[in-house]
Amino acid sequence: MKVLIIGGGPAGILAGISSAEENNNVTIFEKMNMLGKKLLITGKGRCNITSSLDISEFIQNIPGNGKFLYSAFKKFDNKDIVNLLSKNNVKVKEERGNRYFPCSDKSIDVRDALERELKNKKVNVILNTKVKSILKDDKLNKVIGIKLENGEKIYGDKVIIATGGKSYPLTGSTGDGYKMAKQLGHTVNTPTASLVPMTSNDYICKKLQGLSLRNVKIVIKDITKNKNIYEDFGEMLFTHFGVSGPTILSASAHLLRYKNIDNLLKENKIKLYIDLKPALSNEQLDLRIRRDFEEVKNKQFKNSLDKLLPKKLINPLIEVSKINPDKKINEITKEERIKLTEIIKKFEITINGFRPIEEAIVTAGGIKVSEIDPKTMKSKLIDNLFFAGEIIDVDAYTGGFNLQIAYSTGYTAGKN
Repeated sequence: MKVLIIGGGPAGILAGISSAEENNNVTIFEKMNMLGKKLLITGKGRCNITSSLDISEFIQNIPGNGKFLYSAFKKFDNKDIVNLLSKNNVKVKEERGNRYFPCSDKSIDVRDALERELKNKKVNVILNTKVKSILKDDKLNKVIGIKLENGEKIYGDKVIIATGGKSYPLTGSTGDGYKMAKQLGHTVNTPTASLVPMTSNDYICKKLQGLSLRNVKIVIKDITKNKNIYEDFGEMLFTHFGVSGPTILSASAHLLRYKNIDNLLKENKIKLYIDLKPALSNEQLDLRIRRDFEEVKNKQFKNSLDKLLPKKLINPLIEVSKINPDKKINEITKEERIKLTEIIKKFEITINGFRPIEEAIVTAGGIKVSEIDPKTMKSKLIDNLFFAGEIIDVDAYTGGFNLQIAYSTGYTAGKN
């Protein structure tokens, strides 16, 4: 059987590998000058391959149609991708947050290993070649091949669309697959940014630009209902436009699905609260501050917090507290000290939006899952058309889950 795969990202690569295992004649068409270009930038260039969590816990980390993926995860899970990489001389290590990375800390090693597997399976790879449309026989209701941008027609028995979403367009994810799928009658749920930094007009973000916080707790709150929308623990980063980092990116995936979110953001009703010292209760933190103050009681307030907070955070936090920075420590009142404790435990930022989809790690939205057979990734509308990866309306939190979705759906599509 001749199988044509559109897209050479992780989903397309795994589809190529698994389809070749079924003794098919497989060709991957990739419009960029290399395979796996987006894979190379994942995990800040280190490639967060997958998560070490039990596969049964993966669904809980996939807010976008996670249940659709049960069958795909059973066919190819996190252990399978680790074994495949190990077979191709890439060892993995587990880091905080159940994240698997290559021991070399180089994403190119992961990409090269997958490429070696394609070569071993004799999969044809054609680079710098853009597919313009999919050819269909309307009488048979089957796809019969593809048409390239240069007008050339290539015929095949099965077509797998693995073109990615719309995030990071410089890597080739420009939404081509959505157009092809629509032309064939599929429904495309509006692609939106997921795992994307958030914006804020709070001047404090600009002052803290570049500051990375570790081991902090974040809470995102709808203040109209006094309701916590999302909570997380880990890393975050202040930027010139607002906030980013792993906890913020995962929060965005949750937030974009919250009812009436656009209006709430416009009205400044969404607040981010950062607990800078989550290991300490308010009482314990107050004791800690009192101890620190005792050691420096003759110093000015602005010179008293070096042991407690990152240097870059001290002046902005003092500003928020409205405590006179030149005040001597032994002049600080109990009320001022309690206020300082409360700010450290609940540092407030107003969120007013998301960065554009081009800056998102993944795309939410895509091919409607009710139009795809979850056991095979086959179109329910056209018998020999398949989908794999980010083009499908599924998306997850950070931590390697989105890459696992690509491997699992790609492998499933290729096998069938």
